[in-house]
Amino acid sequence: MGEMTSFQLGVVGALFLSVASSVSIVICNKALMSNLGFPFATTLTSWHLMVTYCTLHVAFKFNFFENKPIEMKTVMLFGILNGVSIGFLNLSLGFNSIGFYQMTKLAIIPFTVLVETLFLKKQFSKNIKFALFILLIGVGIASITDLQLNFVGTILSLLAIVTTCAGQILTNTIQKRLNISSTQLLYQSAPFQAAILFVSGPVVDQFLTKQSVFAYKYSPIVVGFIVLSCLIAVSVNFSTFLVIGKTSPVTYQVLGHLKTCLVLGFGYTLLHDPFTSRNIVGILVAIIGMGLYSYFCVHETKRKQVGDHSSMAQVKEKDTTAPLLAGKNGQVKENNSLV
Repeated sequence: MGEMTSFQLGVVGALFLSVASSVSIVICNKALMSNLGFPFATTLTSWHLMVTYCTLHVAFKFNFFENKPIEMKTVMLFGILNGVSIGFLNLSLGFNSIGFYQMTKLAIIPFTVLVETLFLKKQFSKNIKFALFILLIGVGIASITDLQLNFVGTILSLLAIVTTCAGQILTNTIQKRLNISSTQLLYQSAPFQAAILFVSGPVVDQFLTKQSVFAYKYSPIVVGFIVLSCLIAVSVNFSTFLVIGKTSPVTYQVLGHLKTCLVLGFGYTLLHDPFTSRNIVGILVAIIGMGLYSYFCVHETKRKQVGDHSSMAQVKEKDTTAPLLAGKNGQVKENNSLV
């Protein structure tokens, strides 16, 4: 019981850290890109990952965690896959309208459910599917304003969905199958993610923005926001691996849409972004969907625990009623020893 309580507290802490850090970095990056005119999102992400790796390396040197060796091929492919997925998401945003990009992010949940059902034999109840449907409808109403399709943008969106889904499923699978922590996996994979984005980032950003990150005039306030963004990113990257490892890729995506609603709310409150009745209705519907998802997940987890306890009790009862000493053909031997 104590272990279960500790696990639940760990999950709550991971979810809170993920929400707080993600909303913070979105607000910071919005100020950096929109107000200060620094548009190089992919390059900035590579800096995030490099700072994350350096921070974890210092923590490792001070024995804050133990490094567990993972096969180099596994870590390399995993790191490259995650780096590529970030690049595809940024390219999808560059080639598509904001509405179609939001639709791409929404599509990750049903695609993840489909992949886990077909290939990992994971079962999702009708209640869970219904809650996810309500959630997606709500976020769609709140965030999707237009849907402009084009061939290249559609292909990039499909690639972004597939690579993001695969990366998040692998994040969960590797941690559980190899029995490693989120910190250990992030520490070993971050250099590969950073490397591929560090090389491709300036090219992708120049293609999307028609500006060079090397020719940009860096003012002290821009540098300050970049440093702040990188520091917050350490928490974002750590909590991402932590949440996916402790819960599931679908739960992480649900959490991501909660962040979307919070960002919309904070954007209106702090940055005075335009906010309509449609945004309000969409956020309320999304919150209902999240509430239903949380309720059904907790309910099904408790029901599973009750079933496990019942099975254990039946096995225990069977063991205690079985004869302690049996002879041939199942006959009970007489125990004449003195006690």
